[in-house]
Amino acid sequence: MWIAVTREVSSALGDCELSYVPREAIDVARASAQHRDYQRALEILGCRLLTLPAEPDLPDSVFVEDVAIVLDEVAVLTRPGALSRRAEVASVAEVLRGYRPVLAIAAPGTLDGGDVLRVGRTLYVGESARSNAEGIAQLRELLADRGYAVQGVPTRGCLHLKSAVTQLGDDTLLLQSEWVDRDRFADFRVIEIDPAEPHAANVLRIGDTLVMPASFPRTRQRLLDAGFHVMVVDVSELQKAEGAVTCCSLVFRADE
Repeated sequence: MWIAVTREVSSALGDCELSYVPREAIDVARASAQHRDYQRALEILGCRLLTLPAEPDLPDSVFVEDVAIVLDEVAVLTRPGALSRRAEVASVAEVLRGYRPVLAIAAPGTLDGGDVLRVGRTLYVGESARSNAEGIAQLRELLADRGYAVQGVPTRGCLHLKSAVTQLGDDTLLLQSEWVDRDRFADFRVIEIDPAEPHAANVLRIGDTLVMPASFPRTRQRLLDAGFHVMVVDVSELQKAEGAVTCCSLVFRADE
């Protein structure tokens, strides 16, 4: 059974942290409607939703991916790089303790879940403004006895590693080569995003389906041509908050 932890959109979403996109007015009501459509897509794909209430004092809290990493055996609570986001962790931790033993990144380490790309037993971690060397080292130490390798990957010009690369299949990745070096993933088949859609590399894989934003039709066509099944969702208001489709959920397997 797939579990998807989500959180409703904060009324303060317009005050979100931004790093690489210009600030635009966000229609919070529309963002909430888009988020509900996203949640329905997860349910259609077989996920059981666990939805936390909105946090009016935490603008970015809809982006639950950043506060935890959920693996088969354990969950790791992060310490987000943005100070304004650290209060998001506790409520997600309470949910995850019902499904996994919980570990945590401690100060002075910082780590955002959006920087962590799991492929098999390897975790690629973005060396970004939000995830520092200490946070990556702590993650490596926490998981060393559980059979996971942790590899740092430099990023440039983007918020998180998964802004630049996500998994399409067991041996295939979708990549934005302006933001991460393709050579770091030389052992994989790589599909590059359409150059006209620089933010298109973030897709969410659930089973045999890829969930991606509706705003990237050219990259979607590349995935369809490669034989992938794609479900599109409109997340245009959430994208104004530097969000994407992996950001809005923590998806993991659980025993029924």
